[in-house]
Amino acid sequence: MGKGEGARAVAVAPHAAAAQAAARVLKDGGGAIEAMVAAAAVIAVVYPHMAGLGGDGFWLVYEPGHPPFGIDAGGTVGSLAHPEFYRAHGHEAMPSRGPLAANTVAGTVAGWECALACRQAPVFSLGRLLEDAIAYAEHGFIVTESQAASTRGRLAELCGQPGFREHFLAADGTVPAPGTRLCQPALAATLRALARSGLRDFYEGGVAERIAADLAAVASPVTAADLETCRARTVTPLRMAHRLGTLYNLPPPTQGVLSLAIVGMLDRLGLDRLPREGADMIHLTVEATKRAFLLRDRHKERFLDAGADVSDWLRPLRLDAECAAIDPARAAPWRAACGPADTVWLGIIDHRGCAVSFMQSLYHEFGSGVVLPGTGICWQNRGTGLSLAGAVDRIAPGRRPFHTLNPALAVLTDGRVLAYGAMGGDGQPQTQAAVFTRVAVYGDDPQQAVAAPRWLLGRTWGQVSDDVKIEARFPDTVFRELQRRGHVVSRLGAFDEAVGHAGLVMRHAGGMVLGGADPRSDGAAMFVD
Repeated sequence: MGKGEGARAVAVAPHAAAAQAAARVLKDGGGAIEAMVAAAAVIAVVYPHMAGLGGDGFWLVYEPGHPPFGIDAGGTVGSLAHPEFYRAHGHEAMPSRGPLAANTVAGTVAGWECALACRQAPVFSLGRLLEDAIAYAEHGFIVTESQAASTRGRLAELCGQPGFREHFLAADGTVPAPGTRLCQPALAATLRALARSGLRDFYEGGVAERIAADLAAVASPVTAADLETCRARTVTPLRMAHRLGTLYNLPPPTQGVLSLAIVGMLDRLGLDRLPREGADMIHLTVEATKRAFLLRDRHKERFLDAGADVSDWLRPLRLDAECAAIDPARAAPWRAACGPADTVWLGIIDHRGCAVSFMQSLYHEFGSGVVLPGTGICWQNRGTGLSLAGAVDRIAPGRRPFHTLNPALAVLTDGRVLAYGAMGGDGQPQTQAAVFTRVAVYGDDPQQAVAAPRWLLGRTWGQVSDDVKIEARFPDTVFRELQRRGHVVSRLGAFDEAVGHAGLVMRHAGGMVLGGADPRSDGAAMFVD
């Protein structure tokens, strides 16, 4: 669904239940921030392979008449997590699963808390915002094919992790089949406790005590003191001038600057003069992506410093120079350096024109795989991206890991406001470039933009190859032309989850809203009059 005739508010999420929860809040008079908290809580229950209370979150918020602001709800490394701790446990490299991978504080609930304290006057109680999530956790939700496939694909590394079997597998230890119902009573009790005592209870109250005890029981390096000091931070977004308006994204430790740089290069390369699904468009976008990722790889330390200023990468002369290095007829050499990441993007625009672009993640599917019995929370493994021996990315207490998460927003000179994003590690900035270009430059509606065939350079959800992958809906002529230009190309399915789940919401100057949910996901766009 891409259009809501006469609608004045819209919510998009990769699971229909989350979009419906947001729409209920909007219909009853709540604002975009409250609606997003309701949606974020539901997605944490019904899409447990992608997001959860044990992960991190990032917000980008626009309110008419005010500059956009961001919220960094990324947790820091636990106070016991240092190289000697891991070596004492027999590890010479950072583990990706298990209790020792559960090494950063979960910041997402702090992000909800911070967002609800920002600008909009609350309409609803916290209990009202969490009631849908509580109901899904207590009474169950239907397992999707996405969840079942993700669980099957990672079962060997997840089934032995503390709590995973009891919470996410059937009684006989098999993967729940799509269409079956999964209940999470411990998580329901946790959400009910937060509704009663407040979100801060996750870090300092009774819920925090249960979390800390369970983390200590499995020898995680995250302590009660780490939880207590966790706070989300409001941040000033990065901004970039575009010939159609101004684009926004989040600063380090996210890769938001890369997403902006890619679109900035494409703005200079004249995509508006090229066929929208042709080899030229894909080639130039892939080459711009390579240039942006080279910046990341050469300056990794700047992404591990939450105070780093990377705005110089978005200056016109710098973008001009990057464009000059792109050969329109030949692919540059490429190697990838980043691994997979799984997350969700959700977008909401309310009746007042407030827009929220939001991402929430456990990092890998089901994060560390550790599910805490006292709370039913699956804990993230975001610190897996750090190392035990690296000079730049060495793990240390209090450090903020690099984040692929980067919700995007654009305010165009014609009065349109766009909030958009996508899941999938390295795929996120590429997909952002694709959906923004299709809507803002080519004039597609949001649903057309997110459903159109896509491509991917490098690694993303479930993928380990570094070639250019294109969906099968592209004609053979595109495939052959990309090969002729020197790209290593492989084919995906027609609507393949490997290219990620994208979404976009848009408001016109007159108040009409549009939205697009990715058919590759289990999502929906919900409209409210």
